[in-house]
Amino acid sequence: MSKICQSCGMPMNEESLVGTNHDGSKNSDYCIYCYQNGKFVQNFTMDEMIEHCSQFVNEVNKGLPQPITKEEYIGQMKMYFPHLKRWHNELKITDTQPENPALIGVKDLIAKMADTLPITFISSVDENGFPCTKAMLSPRVREGIKVFYFTTNTFSLRVAHYKANPKASIYFCDSTGFQGMLLRGTMEVLTDTKTKEMIWRDGDTQYYSGGVHDPNYCVLKFTATDGRFYSDFYPRSFIIE
Repeated sequence: MSKICQSCGMPMNEESLVGTNHDGSKNSDYCIYCYQNGKFVQNFTMDEMIEHCSQFVNEVNKGLPQPITKEEYIGQMKMYFPHLKRWHNELKITDTQPENPALIGVKDLIAKMADTLPITFISSVDENGFPCTKAMLSPRVREGIKVFYFTTNTFSLRVAHYKANPKASIYFCDSTGFQGMLLRGTMEVLTDTKTKEMIWRDGDTQYYSGGVHDPNYCVLKFTATDGRFYSDFYPRSFIIE
């Protein structure tokens, strides 16, 4: 059974291309090109590893029905690599632990965008597997940088999408500062009174004449798992825990 190297993403199997530990035994997490004798061969950052791997795009294309460019390959790796074992902890941010030096400012940027921008773009997946995006009023409530609550119509197409497939993303965009923040995760549709009351605001009756108990009023709860931001002409992927 083939596995993926948790450093460079290359397919490998138990019989070949497997790295080695200090005692010469096989290490099934990493390939031989990344890990030998109990240590990594290259002292790379994640971005340096991606740049290194991008030179092999022609080999990657041999197994693809439609060739991709080097730039497309780099873009794919920047989304995929944060989930590999070697890079996961280096790209992790939480509400409680000290901030990773490589991600300075990301946590504050998420909070600032969620709290100050008037519009958030949310995406769902339709019945044919296509992404669907719409502009929403920004979250009413957030719990740190991981959980965000939105208000919407129970009988909307978006709610139907999330009930069938909870995979979702939200995107904050500050055009004046040329900054963008993508968060990926799952979306729950909540109709319990406690949650509806939590995000209800004075004036919402203009949208829901029946008040907080209006059957067409519900809550979307987004829980982020990972993200990617663009600021100062520089992109960065990260994991949220």
